Amino acid sequence: MGEPTGKYSITMPRDIAEAAKARGGPSGLSAYVAAAVARQIERDNLNELIQVAEAEHGPVTDEEVQALRDQLHQARRGGTAGGANAA
Repeated sequence: MGEPTGKYSITMPRDIAEAAKARGGPSGLSAYVAAAVARQIERDNLNELIQVAEAEHGPVTDEEVQALRDQLHQARRGGTAGGANAA
């Protein structure tokens, strides 16, 4: 059984609504919009966490971001860069 739902009225530009309807497929517009809003809430929460972390530790440098991307790519290729897959 899914989570309880409610019925809401929203207003959005017609072209966006029509595109969302078309992409909603069998799940429908409501499911498509609910998923989009859930993703936005996740992004907002992540941005808040980033702001808190940067306030405490300073901003993340481009070099740090690139190093983490490199580790991720290496891990996806089955490597052990940075000990990501070390036992």
